[in-house]
Amino acid sequence: MVKEIGVGTALGIIVGLLWLGYNAYPLLIIFGLFFFLYKFLDLKGGLKQFSPARVDRGRASKNVSFDDVGGQKSAKRELLESLDFIRDPNKISMLGIRPIKGILLAGPPGTGKTLLAKAAAFYTDSEYIAAAGSEFVEMYAGVGAQRVRQLFGQARSMARKKGRKSSIIFIDEIDILGVKRGSFNSSHKEMEQTLNQLLVEMDGMDMRDEVRILVIGATNRADLLDEALLRPGRFDRIVQVDLPEVQGRLQILELHTRNKPLSDDVDLREISAETFGFSGAHLESLTNEAAISALRENCSCLEKRHFYEAIDKVILGEKIDRSPGKEEYKRIAVHETGHALVSECIRPNSVSTITIIPRGQAMGYIRHCPENDIYIHTREYLEGQIAMLLGGAITEEEILGSRSTGAANDFQQAVEVAKKIISSGMSSLGVVSIKDLPVSLLHKSIKEIINEQEEKVRLLVINYRDIIETVAAFLLEKERISGSFLRELLYKEQKTGSVNELSR
Repeated sequence: MVKEIGVGTALGIIVGLLWLGYNAYPLLIIFGLFFFLYKFLDLKGGLKQFSPARVDRGRASKNVSFDDVGGQKSAKRELLESLDFIRDPNKISMLGIRPIKGILLAGPPGTGKTLLAKAAAFYTDSEYIAAAGSEFVEMYAGVGAQRVRQLFGQARSMARKKGRKSSIIFIDEIDILGVKRGSFNSSHKEMEQTLNQLLVEMDGMDMRDEVRILVIGATNRADLLDEALLRPGRFDRIVQVDLPEVQGRLQILELHTRNKPLSDDVDLREISAETFGFSGAHLESLTNEAAISALRENCSCLEKRHFYEAIDKVILGEKIDRSPGKEEYKRIAVHETGHALVSECIRPNSVSTITIIPRGQAMGYIRHCPENDIYIHTREYLEGQIAMLLGGAITEEEILGSRSTGAANDFQQAVEVAKKIISSGMSSLGVVSIKDLPVSLLHKSIKEIINEQEEKVRLLVINYRDIIETVAAFLLEKERISGSFLRELLYKEQKTGSVNELSR
């Protein structure tokens, strides 16, 4: 509106001067040149304010409370402690506590960092303004620093306009804006100037200001941030927002199924146990995919099979139309049966489903039964992982006479697990620095670990050859079988006196 009034006034003055007989052409040329430069800079971002399309403002935080954020109990507790200086500044001042200026939310993508920032604004009745770190990156000198000033200015003006005493600025992907200085090209210091301006703005924040400001940053690469940004007095607290554990996943599933009709056979506790390693975003996608599957089948509610289909889809992708030949299908069936057999012998009751239905890049796979979340591993556990990874290739070799490229990813994962054994000081090398080991010695140690498990798996496959062939043939016919079918065959075999060599 101000722009239109200014342009209209200037044009009116020029027309008036022309009507009175004055030579207004120089003014017209100057006005045209000024207008051209203004539009040019505006298009390049030099004069542009953060527009509503690019800034997530206070409306975004409406009705988003901490109750709407599941699976982050410790993060919410730590964040709530940090928000007291906004909710009760008098008490904080009376105790002589220095208010917190910045909070950094660090964790993997999809864990709810943005939701936590919105919930913080709702909890403190603060104005909420957000931008991504990439919004400040420009090739024109001074633009990034100007945008930082604009962001803080908008946070204050928006709070005053709505009668609020506090404002929360949320900067997503702050590692783009706050990356360590000195890591840029020496000929271009624009990003360093932008970071310096952010530091200046945070230093200028005071509890006695008319509008108190709290800066919340989010990143999944906290190691890239400049030390000056993380020092006390700027980002005072680093809150870890990690992947949810089983109880947290249950809470998230309950949140995302509140508006979805569930069948009586759906047990969210069982599904939460099946989804180890899922983030909040994965779980939201899981419930959405389950609902889509139910819609596709014209079902009035979500059933258990819809959720399990969705788990497979989130992990591996949609079913694909590949049609391997008969011999290739047989190899896939033998390969997956080998994985399942070794898994079941090492950890009884661990196999939930075996299938040779192609999904994503996988031609077949097994899904394991839920177990308690495990965060630390013994050597025996890791060796068992290696054995399960080798099971497919060794079974192919023993049953079909050769291996295939289908085991390439299994081998790569086995090597990584062997490296974990070495780096954790659980190998014959003892406590070592894996990055300082000679390549030849590292290769030799990895080979020893893998070869030991390979021989154990080979003996196991030889002993259970008949079972493998029976299961593979059944799998070729049905494409999907349950782990209970394999366990039943193993039980009969072991009852007749067969020995599980791997358990010796």
